[in-house]
Amino acid sequence: MSKLPHIGTSIFTVMSQMATEHQAINLSQGFPNFPVDERLTAILAKLATANVHQYTPMSGLPSLLDKIAVLTQQSYGRAVTPKEEILITAGATEGIFATIQALVKAQEEVIILDPSYDCYEAPILLSNAKPVRVALNIDFTPNWETITAAVNEKTRLIIINNPHNPTGKMWTESDFDQLEKLVHAYPNLLVLSDEVYEYITFEQPHISVHHRPKLWERSISISSFGKSFHITGWKIGYVIAPEDLMREIKKVHQFLVFSVSSIAQHALNEYIDLVDIKTLGQFYQQKRDVFQSLMKDTKLKLLPCEGTYFQVASYAAISEENDIDFTKRLVTEFGVATIPISIFYANGDDHQCIRFCFAKDEETLTRAAERLRQL
Repeated sequence: MSKLPHIGTSIFTVMSQMATEHQAINLSQGFPNFPVDERLTAILAKLATANVHQYTPMSGLPSLLDKIAVLTQQSYGRAVTPKEEILITAGATEGIFATIQALVKAQEEVIILDPSYDCYEAPILLSNAKPVRVALNIDFTPNWETITAAVNEKTRLIIINNPHNPTGKMWTESDFDQLEKLVHAYPNLLVLSDEVYEYITFEQPHISVHHRPKLWERSISISSFGKSFHITGWKIGYVIAPEDLMREIKKVHQFLVFSVSSIAQHALNEYIDLVDIKTLGQFYQQKRDVFQSLMKDTKLKLLPCEGTYFQVASYAAISEENDIDFTKRLVTEFGVATIPISIFYANGDDHQCIRFCFAKDEETLTRAAERLRQL
């Protein structure tokens, strides 16, 4: 008997398979199609013949942990202790899974803000805990009235995602003020902050839990080298948490993967000295602006994109179809694969919106826009 009976093949797999079958341009899955920085591949090639192929320490390569601590200090003004408060993980997904498995007990509740990425719910259910889905406002900002109403003494965790996948929205200082009030009111409540797109922000600067000292002792942050350095297939990220919480997270991590790819850690340890990660927002803002310019002549209405490499668009002026049928027709009739936003809601809430990934080269974005002008 299945522990996760309602979970089947993900829409990301379905749309990518359809894109291949119909030779469509794939703007569905969130991965770049342009080359990795040659400096990183050169480091990797050099390390292939070096003595770096055995296990690293369970928490991560010590020198890389040190550099993450420096990056956190430079980015957010927060000092963290590398050995006790940082953990290298097999991608952000493993960090999220290990955190939930370590800190959430049976019968406890976890708040998920919909639309939400699909990796949050499974580890909650596998903990015999209860996911509580709370919808964001129609403009994808947090509704603090409904969030506050959903929290009770059983609530162990609230998961936030900022910048937000799938919508590209970002939280404000006011939102973090409300979060602090909520955490203060419930001593058992922790915050799991999914910040994998933290360096991919545009006009509005990213606000992190690391900026808010009142949240430090109650927050676990999730970061992703894969997103930041265009190496999603490397599956490498990191978790930052206070020592008492991190001690429990490491216990789960130890029996999930024990330690993460040694050569990847050594490569990133060298590469991080060569690159200014804070320029990443400018890099993707240029791609966003190009994509938005190309899409002006289509009948799709583009919604605000403040961060991430995702662009949400409304097709309400084009069709009354549900978003799943519409995205499938986009593939079969127009040769462009996207993601329907309804799949990010527990109840399948359909606002006739779809998500594009613009982490692609300009030629790909141009060809996709040409096809979408035929709508």
